[in-house]
Amino acid sequence: MNRYEYENALRDLFDAPWLLVRDRLPEDGEAFRFNRIGESLDVSHVQMSRYLQAADAVLREVMATGTNRPATTTKRFYTRDDENWTNKMKFGEFNRSPERATFPTLGDAPQPEVRAFKAPMTVGKDQPALKEMEGVGMVASSYEPLQPQWSKFKAPVAGHYKLRILSHSVWVGPDKGKSWWRPDLDTVSKGRRSEPITIYGVMPPQMLRRLGNFDAEVEPQAHELDVWLQAGEQIRPDAVRFFRSRPPNWQNPLATPEGQPGVSFRWLEVEGPLFDQWPTAGHRLLFGDLPLKATGKAGQPVEVISSQPEMDAEKLLRNFLTKTYRHAAKDDQVGRFLPVIRHAMETGSSFTDAMIAGYTAVLCSPEFLYWHETPGPLTDIDLADRLASFLTNSIPDAPLRELAAKGKLRDPAVLREQTDRLLDSPKSARFVEGFLDYWLDLRKMSATAPDSVLYPDYYLDDYVGESAQEESRLFFTELIKKDLPARNLVDSDFVIINERLADLYGIPGVTGTAFRKVAVPQGNPRGGLMTQAIVLKVSANGTTTSPVLRGAWIAERLLGVRVPPPPAGVPAVEPDIRGATTIRQQLEKHRSQASCASCHDKIDPAGFALESFDVMGGWRDHYRALGDGVKVKGFGKNGQRFDFHVGQPVDPSGTLPDGRTFTDIESLKKLLSQDEEKIARNLATQLTVYATGAPVRFSDRPALQAILSKARSSQYGVRRLIHALVQSPLFLNK
Repeated sequence: MNRYEYENALRDLFDAPWLLVRDRLPEDGEAFRFNRIGESLDVSHVQMSRYLQAADAVLREVMATGTNRPATTTKRFYTRDDENWTNKMKFGEFNRSPERATFPTLGDAPQPEVRAFKAPMTVGKDQPALKEMEGVGMVASSYEPLQPQWSKFKAPVAGHYKLRILSHSVWVGPDKGKSWWRPDLDTVSKGRRSEPITIYGVMPPQMLRRLGNFDAEVEPQAHELDVWLQAGEQIRPDAVRFFRSRPPNWQNPLATPEGQPGVSFRWLEVEGPLFDQWPTAGHRLLFGDLPLKATGKAGQPVEVISSQPEMDAEKLLRNFLTKTYRHAAKDDQVGRFLPVIRHAMETGSSFTDAMIAGYTAVLCSPEFLYWHETPGPLTDIDLADRLASFLTNSIPDAPLRELAAKGKLRDPAVLREQTDRLLDSPKSARFVEGFLDYWLDLRKMSATAPDSVLYPDYYLDDYVGESAQEESRLFFTELIKKDLPARNLVDSDFVIINERLADLYGIPGVTGTAFRKVAVPQGNPRGGLMTQAIVLKVSANGTTTSPVLRGAWIAERLLGVRVPPPPAGVPAVEPDIRGATTIRQQLEKHRSQASCASCHDKIDPAGFALESFDVMGGWRDHYRALGDGVKVKGFGKNGQRFDFHVGQPVDPSGTLPDGRTFTDIESLKKLLSQDEEKIARNLATQLTVYATGAPVRFSDRPALQAILSKARSSQYGVRRLIHALVQSPLFLNK
């Protein structure tokens, strides 16, 4: 298993969706673009050590946390009762500016006396109606030193919770002096628009995990998020449209002479933890119904009590092996791990720790870590493993296991039914994530950051990156759900976006954090993968763009054309950020070398069309440049004045290797989308590698062509391609 599969397998095995395992493990090996090729997923002693540590930690995390079921409560945490919010009203060494301060609100009105600490911070419980109207506002995004969170709440145990957050937008008036861009925190009124809010889970020291989004409306409204939290996790909101001040002399880019937008938070309400049963399914899998005793220890609050440890150990181990290995445990398997448990007890370990030692060995054993397929037709058991791994990135669920045990899964009708069931399951999001993370490199979204000088409007904008990643996943999900033609990968008449991406793409009429399917307006270049922000970001380096890299991306990822590595000793072309020459002019010199021209003539032209997009996917007619020149007016997300000027014009035209010419990205997409079968063949190839863990070789071409033939009547619908692959000899055999 790769680390994606291992994490999901443990989540499903223990019915614990909140488990975070992937980042505890080393990066997966990669071959043929994916992390699913057996020969690249070697397990060294270092990796095995990390697997052992991760397995031990997971087993302790899914154990019961007390002898009694934790009480499910509903508690409300008011911002005005929390010094983490109210102390930010005071000015200090790192908080000398109003943009970096919080401020009190009562409804939509300011409270100057409270802000000056001349009046009580809250009216208290004696005036509940008034207390419900008290809030704490801000005009900046959550960023040092302004990072308020509800410090009085920490998830008592890992599990399922419901969060409700009452908030609303406000409008903060301008400074009454000449510095109108400074907020007057004593001049507050009703907000003028909704504000996007991202909610993060926070673990020490500063580990953030996005839990969800909502819009803080003009009128106060409580928004509910259904979440899984880690034990000890806290909740932090972030008004993501607002700026993040970086010294010196920042200025809020959203400030106007009339004032600037703000948002006020009143309270967080937490309902939970919510349990379907106690002890949980994960604990029962480990220890059944054996009694528990409180230990008073922080790391292990309960001890499992066994009056017959030898007998209970064998019984529990046999059951665990059956569930873990997905078949009835064999005596020799039990005999392999039972001595681990016995030895631990004989050397002084408690029954609980001894069982965890045995279970850890099971979770790191070859029978669990490896897929056990033998050459030739797959057995029903192996087919269940492969189908689950393909479409849920995990081990088979109960229906698949039952069908496999009965020998029914290889029936084409049954296999089609199960394929549809898994594609329609929420767990199919794991397939989309795993497939796109490697095929399109979405996992590299944070590998580079937009340059703070050339692209200050994107720098520190986490929201645009998170939105871009979500767009590609939702787009591919839509292709599967509606069985849309594969040519949509190159050019579609729709996008799935929220307001942040609509602003980036120049598409009007989209407001709020919710993603929705939107028709691409006439003359707008969006639609398809090539013009999605995440693709344009991961194919750039944060400072410059390269037609070579982007052209190679189109060739390899969308058209299936292998691009050989550059000749040894030939240096890469470094774009001129001073703006004296364009990348096209530099490449012309590069391509004058015969050894370079043979490849560049094939990959550069398509890359030139994408030069109309900057490092975050925004449209441009000119490059940005530094140095001498008239600076563009404006301020970045970091509050710093733009220091770049308009550079050389972009020339997005080109000639494809077959002689066809294009003038821009739209005309290029029209040319590329004409060869529907080529696009579909590449997608089918990528899916085959991902699904089988093996490259498509020359001898596999007839089977691949058969897949395409079966999907041709649907114009190579993506769902039809998946069905044809699952029914093909490539999938049914090893």
